[in-house]
Amino acid sequence: MKKVLTMKQLEARYSGEWVLLVNPVQNKDSEIVRGELVLHSKDRGEVYREALNRKAVHTAVLYVGKLPEDLVAVL
Repeated sequence: MKKVLTMKQLEARYSGEWVLLVNPVQNKDSEIVRGELVLHSKDRGEVYREALNRKAVHTAVLYVGKLPEDLVAVL
C-alpha cells in the first residue's frame, strides 16, 4: 500500500528526520506539498543510499523540521 503524505503530515510524524519521497508533487512555487513515503531516518546517509538504489525517476530527499544549527548546506 502506498503511503502518500502531505508535508504537514510528514512534519507532524517525522520532525527531525530525513525522508525519501517517490513521485513528489510540487505547487506552483516548486515547493513539495506531498509524496509517497519510502523511508524516514535520522541518518541522512541511510536515506541517500536508499534513494540511489531506487529505480524511480522522481524522488526527493528532505529534512523535515527545523534544521540543526550545526548543519552546513552546500548548493
